[in-house]
Amino acid sequence: MDFDIAREIGAVRRGVTMGERDGKPTHIVTASRSFATGIEDTWDAVTNAERLPRWFSPVTGDLRLGGRYQVEGNASGTVERCDPPRRLALTWEFAGNVSWVEADLIEEPGGTTRLELRHIAILDDEYMKFWDQFGPGAGGVGWDLSFLGLAWHLEKGWDKPPETDTEWVKTDAYKSFVAASSAGWHDASIALGTDAQAAATARDATTSFYTGG
Repeated sequence: MDFDIAREIGAVRRGVTMGERDGKPTHIVTASRSFATGIEDTWDAVTNAERLPRWFSPVTGDLRLGGRYQVEGNASGTVERCDPPRRLALTWEFAGNVSWVEADLIEEPGGTTRLELRHIAILDDEYMKFWDQFGPGAGGVGWDLSFLGLAWHLEKGWDKPPETDTEWVKTDAYKSFVAASSAGWHDASIALGTDAQAAATARDATTSFYTGG
């Protein structure tokens, strides 16, 4: 599918801030984007097990407050908060580590909906090793691709998550999108105070990881 890379990259606001959870310091990686549909439709797209595979991944389990879920080939966790159609909070359990994902849906003038996603991780030794290698782009590029899939699904009726389109991920357009996304997260890392050389090294490692370079 043809698309405007600069527009899609520019549609997402990216940020990394410091926080605290259970008395321990955290990184809060934030991505937000507006979608050209109402809040009820956006909420249904991000919580309906029948629609999730059309832009994200298959998700199984008990998709309600207190229930356990499993993203196929990825994280599992517990639904910690569910306030339709505005707020969702989950544990994000992957490779023996626990982080947290929070999503807020905000109605905007003109019938659009802003989705703000926050991925929160405690700064323990294992996490910091991963951060030093890849920075915020490790997860951030993945969330950018998910937001792209959601936009295509909501606005164009697209029913294939970008990362699962085996032909598209071979294209220069995909590689350019990943590189631009990595650059955006590099800038967010610099704004946090990361050393410029370390941020650039992490950016390049993230781009290589997603493109197989």
